[in-house]
Amino acid sequence: MAEGINVRFAGPLHRFIQQKTGPGGMYQSASEYIRDLVRHDFQREQERHSEALYQHLKAAAEAPPEDFVALDVESVIRDAKQRRAAIP
Repeated sequence: MAEGINVRFAGPLHRFIQQKTGPGGMYQSASEYIRDLVRHDFQREQERHSEALYQHLKAAAEAPPEDFVALDVESVIRDAKQRRAAIP
């Protein structure tokens, strides 16, 4: 269910929103304009997170082979159980 949020703008911000909405504007209402701004901001945030993840993965993918440690499933499970047992 959608939850409402009321926001008030005054002065220059109010006039700016009025220019973007109504006759001659790109949006039919202030609500439509604000929703579009929030959607774009959300998308930019997702892209920033994706880029950060990409940079981490890229660094790992470009690391020289000698930086990698060979692991096997049994040792990973054994180490995890030991760490869990050490937790008070």
